[in-house]
Amino acid sequence: MTKMNLELTYEEVKNKIDNYITNPEDLALIDKAFKYVYEFHEGEKRLTGDDYIQHPLNVAYILASINADTATICAGFLHDVMEEDDSNKEELLDIFGEVIVNIVEGVTKINKLNFDGDKKAVIESHRKILVGLSEDVRVIIVKLADRLHNMRTLWVLPPKSQKEKANETLDILVPIASRLGMNTFKSELEDLCLRYSKPDTYFYIVEKLNQTKNERNLEVNKMIEAVSLLLDKEGIEYKIKGRAKSIYSIYKKLDKGKSFNDIYDLLALRVYVNTEHECYQVLGLIHSKFKPMPKRFKDYIAMPKTNMYQSLHTTVFGVDEHIFEIQIRTYEMDQIAEHGIASHWSYKEHGSTKADLQNAMEQKLQFFRSLIEIKNDNSNDEEFVKTVQNEVLKENVYVFTPRGDVIELPIGSTPIDFAYRVHSGVGDKMVGAIVNGSIVPLDYVLQNNDVVKINTNKNSLGPSKEWINMAFTSQAKSKIKSFFNRTQKEDYVKLGEEVLIKEVKKRKIPMADFFTSENISKILNEFKYKDEEELYVNLGNNKIPVGTVVNVLYNDNASKEDLILKRVINGEVEEVNSKDDIIVEGIDRIKVNVASCCKPIPGDEIVGYITKGHGITIHRAMCPNIMNNEERIINVHWNNITTKKYPALLLVHAMENKNLLLDIIARSSNSDITIQSINAINSSDNFMYELTVLINNVESLKKFMNELDSISSIINVERIIK
Repeated sequence: MTKMNLELTYEEVKNKIDNYITNPEDLALIDKAFKYVYEFHEGEKRLTGDDYIQHPLNVAYILASINADTATICAGFLHDVMEEDDSNKEELLDIFGEVIVNIVEGVTKINKLNFDGDKKAVIESHRKILVGLSEDVRVIIVKLADRLHNMRTLWVLPPKSQKEKANETLDILVPIASRLGMNTFKSELEDLCLRYSKPDTYFYIVEKLNQTKNERNLEVNKMIEAVSLLLDKEGIEYKIKGRAKSIYSIYKKLDKGKSFNDIYDLLALRVYVNTEHECYQVLGLIHSKFKPMPKRFKDYIAMPKTNMYQSLHTTVFGVDEHIFEIQIRTYEMDQIAEHGIASHWSYKEHGSTKADLQNAMEQKLQFFRSLIEIKNDNSNDEEFVKTVQNEVLKENVYVFTPRGDVIELPIGSTPIDFAYRVHSGVGDKMVGAIVNGSIVPLDYVLQNNDVVKINTNKNSLGPSKEWINMAFTSQAKSKIKSFFNRTQKEDYVKLGEEVLIKEVKKRKIPMADFFTSENISKILNEFKYKDEEELYVNLGNNKIPVGTVVNVLYNDNASKEDLILKRVINGEVEEVNSKDDIIVEGIDRIKVNVASCCKPIPGDEIVGYITKGHGITIHRAMCPNIMNNEERIINVHWNNITTKKYPALLLVHAMENKNLLLDIIARSSNSDITIQSINAINSSDNFMYELTVLINNVESLKKFMNELDSISSIINVERIIK
């Protein structure tokens, strides 16, 4: 896995592949992939000075080291061939087929992301990675192998770029490798990230390890010999290895305040046996000879981690009273522990193991898919990233069902999240929760090792809307919202039909003339609805005004604002060029007013509110006066160059000062700001003034407010909304 030949050959990669892929057709396809990429990159060099072919060769070698399947190996060779454009996509499809090309295309999309860029780029990176996970996990496996080789050659970049790439890897890709159980990738990436993000700390640990290496090797060999004697007596087939602690894991312990000498599990062994029964037998033999440390035993065989990891962990006082951390596992468990989901393709001939892995992988991918679904419900991109960071890239708690099954949840989860993770039917019918034998409130925050029982009642009317605020995970929130969408649908259909009939009667349109098949089809086509039910639902929940629907057929009465609203609903807006300060997306030549309540100025985030008969009023996005009128909101934005000053409303709290108004006027003159009005407000505690100022933009306003704050008699200056 750690092979780092500067001149890796295809023969070396092929030898690695031949160890587990034997189908002649698969091997021929891999040969084609190598030949294609060799010709594609011929003559190109990497920054290291190596021929470019060294990168795909190394990526394929890394993938072969985890027994990746044929499609993944081919994609590993080809992952850079669509980097510039997809002009060769048809050719690739013809030679390699849809599965391989889809993986290559997925990796290409991720490679084009700038993780360190602006907020939108970071948001999109999270989204694309999760989409890759949900569609085909092999996209991420190839990406991780690609990043691992690039991290091994990171020395070629300048120090600033090294740190950026290391931080990006540690923040986003390492947690995903961990979630997928790919410990081999995770450990090496962590060490390399530390090497380039904190080189002084990295080399300090390396130096310390080198100083104690001979002593540690001597103690480990003594312990191996002692354990071997125990197992030989029982006739158990085994293999024992000394296990080096990763540099990053040592760093994490030092970072928590431990000294190097306090890290007692630097001495570590791993014992491999053939069967699960022998794992427990070995554990018993070791404990019979060497005293175990209290609270340091973990049975991940009976209770596997949700990333499929299985092993027995114990810490004992070993030879010469040295403390040893020992892991005991079967060879198959080791494959899964090191490669996680990537091991799915390693056991094609092992029926039950394959089925278990497929089931575990499907559950894992389903978790990622549930996060993807929220992007449709949640228009707030920052909220989406927050969800991803809290639920994918952070630590989790592991709790149990009464039957002993392990449920993995993000830290902060409640019994509501637990219930919906088990099944949406359990969540919908939940009436209470018992944790560790005691009744708990539904907003109780679950802790590691809690045993959770959900009480249900088949006659329950369903979840409470308050649960949305009590739930932590997006999955639970989404399922609660879905429940209410389902149950409210009938009410909306009925209400929508009533509203439409009422409007038709109000306009004195004969019912038989309006409700014809031709007319209904025209309305459905206009709004892109699949059937009448969808139309009535959107009328019933006020997503579209009823007048806009009737005006599809009888548009003589349609105001310009109604026509705008219809275009917004149908997503037909296109940005237009305008010399005006405020650009209304997709609309030209319409009256635009600036709201007097919140007084937006250039630089504020703004929205347009479609009024009835008075054009579009521009509000600040945070204005409370338009919070509950989403159906009449349209996208607007400031022009890059604005031509005039706009009013802003300030409230000044001050102590008594006869010269205060003169001071304020003087500061405004210095800042090229016009004071339109000053009104004194009576207050028993201090003096208050309401200022309306004409100003160019938000930056100028902030600067002016800071100027006022610097006046000694002024207590506070704030911008207000009326």
